[in-house]
Amino acid sequence: MPPRFGADIVGGAELVIAELSRGLADRGWEVEVLTTCARDHFTWANEYPAGVDEVDGITVRRFPTVAPAAPEERAELESAILAGARLPLGDQQRWMNAGVRVPELYHHLLDHAREFRALVVSPYLFWTTFACGQIAPERTILRPCLHDEPFAALELFQPLFTGAAGIWLQTDPEHELAHRLFPLGERHRVVGEGIPTDKCYDAERFRRRHGIDGPFVLYAGRREGAKGWEGLLDCFARAVVGRGLDLSLVTMGVGEVRPPADVADRVIDLGFLDDADRDDAFAAAAAYVQPSRYESFSRTVMEAWLAGTLVVANGASAVVRWHCDRSDAGLVYEDDLELEQCLAFVAERPGEAARLAAPGRQYVLDHYTWPAILDRVEATLEEWTCAS
Repeated sequence: MPPRFGADIVGGAELVIAELSRGLADRGWEVEVLTTCARDHFTWANEYPAGVDEVDGITVRRFPTVAPAAPEERAELESAILAGARLPLGDQQRWMNAGVRVPELYHHLLDHAREFRALVVSPYLFWTTFACGQIAPERTILRPCLHDEPFAALELFQPLFTGAAGIWLQTDPEHELAHRLFPLGERHRVVGEGIPTDKCYDAERFRRRHGIDGPFVLYAGRREGAKGWEGLLDCFARAVVGRGLDLSLVTMGVGEVRPPADVADRVIDLGFLDDADRDDAFAAAAAYVQPSRYESFSRTVMEAWLAGTLVVANGASAVVRWHCDRSDAGLVYEDDLELEQCLAFVAERPGEAARLAAPGRQYVLDHYTWPAILDRVEATLEEWTCAS
């Protein structure tokens, strides 16, 4: 039950659920995806038609979203949560239910939950996971995509984490965070996350197609504050202007870009790219920059390493720091000055940057291929759920 599902959806959690669904179906599992009619996570507008569809051989059942009844109240409560206020449980519930809801999906599960061997809900923060994940907890598997953020500490989420039949975690740091926040039962496992590895790269094809010359760093995903996008833009501008770097910033994904005026000609927005073009972008980049501190896995980091590209990452993310330490294929920064220094290193010492990135590909192949992940997923499904 991802909150969104489709070939044109930008979001790591949603993409993994899609690949997981196809992988399990290929192994003989009967898979049905229950999701919303929304495509955009900013507006949650109903863009897909409601009803049953088939996507890549998977049955997809879509339900319409209901717009927030009290957006101002939700915004006020959310500001208090982010500021560290300890809200009463009633206020936490009002915050959750004042956002986007999908009541038809909820009622569908009330009628049909027992027809499923397992109900997989992800990520933890959405109403579709919070509300629907507690309808039949004895057959619900939570894939939380847990971040070290104020929302995760809310009392509201305790029943979801403690009542589920099982929890799929992606990394050791996420596992440690879950234990700090919740009294987990025995049924939880670090299963990881799979990355497709059957890719072909053509960096020059990407440059020709988009008319891009010279070295550039890449950012992929959602352009928003929670992902560190605005901070990356500001640091990029200071590094390029202040140090005179021959470097551009290429970005692909969704959300507004709004670069500072003095580097507007150095920031290239390509919007949504197909898979082949996206792979070529990772291969063409001098480095991939991951400025987000809220990561439970960071698929784009793995995509960069598969393409042989250096990763420059925000050290405030325990997960990405863990990946960089284990792979020895990335640079982490602690503050804006260190990020500027990393960008200067990439621009001025490209040969060393490429050599530093070299171990990354083998790290991904050793730990995050889909066959290995699906083996772990199937083992937990057999152990935690009943076929009858």
